[in-house]
Amino acid sequence: MAFSLGPLARHRDFVHLWSAQSVSAFGSRITRTALPVIAILLVTDDPVQIATLGVLTVIPGVIVGLFAGGFIDRHAKRPILVWSDIVRALLVLSIPIAAWSAHLGIVQLYVVAALVGGFSALFRLADNAYLPVLIGRDLLLEGNSKLQVTDSVAEIGGPGLAGVLIQWLTAPVTMVIDALSYLVSAVLLARIRTNEVLQAAAATPPTLLQDVRIGARAGFGHPIVGATFWSFAIDDFANGFFMALYMLYGLRTLSIDVATMGIVISLGGVGALAGAFVASTVSRRLGLGRAMIVTFLIGKLANLFVAFASIAPQYAVVWLSASQLFSDGAIVSFLILANSYRQTVLPLDVMARANGLLEVMSGVLLPLGAVIAGLLAKATSVTFAVWVGCVLGLFAVLPLLRPRIASLTAPAIAA
Repeated sequence: MAFSLGPLARHRDFVHLWSAQSVSAFGSRITRTALPVIAILLVTDDPVQIATLGVLTVIPGVIVGLFAGGFIDRHAKRPILVWSDIVRALLVLSIPIAAWSAHLGIVQLYVVAALVGGFSALFRLADNAYLPVLIGRDLLLEGNSKLQVTDSVAEIGGPGLAGVLIQWLTAPVTMVIDALSYLVSAVLLARIRTNEVLQAAAATPPTLLQDVRIGARAGFGHPIVGATFWSFAIDDFANGFFMALYMLYGLRTLSIDVATMGIVISLGGVGALAGAFVASTVSRRLGLGRAMIVTFLIGKLANLFVAFASIAPQYAVVWLSASQLFSDGAIVSFLILANSYRQTVLPLDVMARANGLLEVMSGVLLPLGAVIAGLLAKATSVTFAVWVGCVLGLFAVLPLLRPRIASLTAPAIAA
């Protein structure tokens, strides 16, 4: 089997990081599910306010990506991870306290959503920069695969667990459990012993604009990492179409009931789990470069199944299920390979700034794609806009189609 316990299962500090992220992954899914439920049940059913709540969890990623990358690169990563968990725990805990004292309002939910989103983005950037420090670059593929497995399991089971907890214990009590999950993660991270060696700080720290330029130069300036960045950018824009239209397309255009749509979407987590298991095997058999091209191409082609459902609506559930399984699985394999390569070749002291650029691109291009998708669907039809989104996704493969990537091997990355 491609995914085994491996040497990292005996790496004490990685096990602490892995356990912390496993707990935190479930906690994040509980927050994502419970926050709008609390808003609807206890505060408001205004659709604009509920939509605003969702947007506020995304926008902070742009701000953090711009402002925090340089700070992370110049400071120890583990304290940032620990304090991000502690702050998120306190923010989440404020909601049940306010609910029980009858003082919970939409403004507090907005603030909590925005700050939790911001500290979650900070955690992601610090975590991505910390992993090569913790385990070394030769074990990155195994490390990223293991972390993605638990994240996929959380994606499958987290929303369902949140629903059960909300039904059994009420939404405020569920948020208390969520806060405790962040605290458990913080304790596990605090037990890591690996010392992080930082480069000597410059007499005059770079300005914000200089930090952005350094991140852009490190990411887009690298001949292979830069190609993946262009692919991510195009893909983020295309994914905005799915973010805006997928549920509307399934429920209204294809007449699939809500429960079935929920099951279909959960299959994406199953596909992602499979993709995490096979990433290292695909890389060994095809070579890293060809593996990245093939997995990403399969993922984008499988997205076309969503559009095909409009041609044969009687098989719509089959088409959407196949898309969730194959597309999510292939894309997760690609992400593991691309992220591991990036963590291997980029200097550690610019890692967070380069990854911050990805946060900014995602925070800008996803909503932009969603807005354009909505306007296009209103001017034409939802089905046509879905087809456009699927075809746009195929263009994301083009930056990878170059001989230098196809011939790429990565002896420094060990499965």
